[in-house]
Amino acid sequence: MFKKVFSFKKIALYLAVIMITYVASSIYVSPFRNPVGAVAYRWGSRGVIVTEIQRRLKSWGYYKGSLDGAYGYGTYLAVRNFQSKNGLKADGIAGDRTLTALGINAGQYAGGSTPAAGTTTASKTNNTSDRDVQLLARCINGEARGEPYEGQVAVGAVIVNRTRDARFPNTIAGVIYQPGAFTAIVDGQIHAQMYPSSIRAARDALNGWDPSGGAVFYYNPAKTTNKWIWSRPVIKIIGKHKFCR
Repeated sequence: MFKKVFSFKKIALYLAVIMITYVASSIYVSPFRNPVGAVAYRWGSRGVIVTEIQRRLKSWGYYKGSLDGAYGYGTYLAVRNFQSKNGLKADGIAGDRTLTALGINAGQYAGGSTPAAGTTTASKTNNTSDRDVQLLARCINGEARGEPYEGQVAVGAVIVNRTRDARFPNTIAGVIYQPGAFTAIVDGQIHAQMYPSSIRAARDALNGWDPSGGAVFYYNPAKTTNKWIWSRPVIKIIGKHKFCR
């Protein structure tokens, strides 16, 4: 009888150890069970996040293929080119830093859905301060609120393009506050009530989307009589603005 009781206690103790070990290991391992946001997307990856990577890169002119959700050679090259242009390690792998620069929060795709076109989720772009985002957004808001979203991004892209052109200052603030450069500075519209789309447009422009096609000037034909600006070669017309070289 004593041996049976002892054997029962031994088995109970053994089971208790197993349960404690299981619970402890579950707590330790559980943060790694959800691969979303922890996995780097690379050649061979598939899914809605890959589709969103392709969509954004296609909108910004880096990707030319179809939105098939398959991370192939074209997606790899597009990611690598985007990384190179935005100061990231150009390895063609979409890890955390690259996804952030693209404005993609991988966690929101856990249910298999994608956000509306033209939206970004990053709090700030890579190598870009919140101050630049806010200032660019204010200029876009003052110059292009009411324009199609693509046109708002294009205005932001013109400002970004100027920072890379030797004829203009090399900072967002320098370009925006260059004397006489933007009507919004002159008439005070830069301080107008902010539209949420202006902030999204600023982030998209800073992340590399350029609907203007590389323009460094734009104007509204209905509001300007400047003969010089009318002489500039027009690249694209979006909404009420003509974008030119």
